[in-house]
Amino acid sequence: MAIRNIRTGDDACLYKTAKPVVNFDEKLGMLLDDMAQTMYEADGCGLAAPQVGILRRVIVIDCSEKRNKLIEAINPEIIETSGEQGGMEGCLSFPGEQGYVVRPMKATMRAYDRHGNQFEIEGEGLLARAMLHECDHLDGKVYKRLVEPTPEGYDED
Repeated sequence: MAIRNIRTGDDACLYKTAKPVVNFDEKLGMLLDDMAQTMYEADGCGLAAPQVGILRRVIVIDCSEKRNKLIEAINPEIIETSGEQGGMEGCLSFPGEQGYVVRPMKATMRAYDRHGNQFEIEGEGLLARAMLHECDHLDGKVYKRLVEPTPEGYDED
């Protein structure tokens, strides 16, 4: 495993659409391992392959307190959303920056694991936010383009 460089700011890779993964092989496994290590080292809760310069539809997420519930998702797609939540959001590709973003409260994602097995996962709150944020990266979208004015009286706690 290796820690990869996270692309930041205006790096063109962050604004391009990633291509689907077709080969579920050792190279994909190494990418997933590297992405997880990179995410944990950077103290993030999600990372998309374009953020490390790879234009493939691959994300890793871990929103758990103990950092022990890694989700690896290949060719993920959001298939259902509901509700609404607003909150401060940041991104490893924009260190030190945050903005108020409104997203669905719940999301269901369909994806494949590293072995090519399809699965679905439902997320609520932070997990839904992370799934949506990372899937946006795969389509060249960054949270900064979704930022809204912070509502009057908003409290992060």
